Amino acid sequence: MEEVYTITTIQPGDVEVLRTLALRIFYHSFAALNTEANMKSYTDMAYNREQLLEEINDPRSEHYFLCDGEKKIGFLKLNTAEVQSDIHDPESLEIQRIYIDMDYQGKGLGARLLQLASERAKALGLKYIWLGVWEKNPDAIRFYHRHGYEIFGSHQFVMGDEVQTDILMKYLFHKANFP
Repeated sequence: MEEVYTITTIQPGDVEVLRTLALRIFYHSFAALNTEANMKSYTDMAYNREQLLEEINDPRSEHYFLCDGEKKIGFLKLNTAEVQSDIHDPESLEIQRIYIDMDYQGKGLGARLLQLASERAKALGLKYIWLGVWEKNPDAIRFYHRHGYEIFGSHQFVMGDEVQTDILMKYLFHKANFP
């Protein structure tokens, strides 16, 4: 059977599906390198139903599911300046969350989500896209490098009682604008 991947906009009624998917992928991606208490503390704050619903309803953020037929296999969250986790540059778009189910990684689907982010940034007349990626996630850093993202700094990310470091990376539509 042929795989058909689509991208759909997440609606408020999708909050439980998003929450279930986000928790599963987040735990699979990061539990081995973090304590159970820190994982629970972070996910209780970031992925609770009320928080996700507030984010979905915020017009300054965009949320998308990646689907295999009817099955939700990944998601993307984009933020404009006012609600970005850092930077807050009105000429930028943040990719705050980009996750794909482990069974679907390596199929070029992350590139499709990056392409959507690029299309949205261009449509909004923005100059660049940026994101933070955990310094202990070298595969993700290499993935973003392959797609034209360049390191420009770092910031702190709090996971429970541990302060971690995220590498900040950006993709510029005009390289001359890169500092």
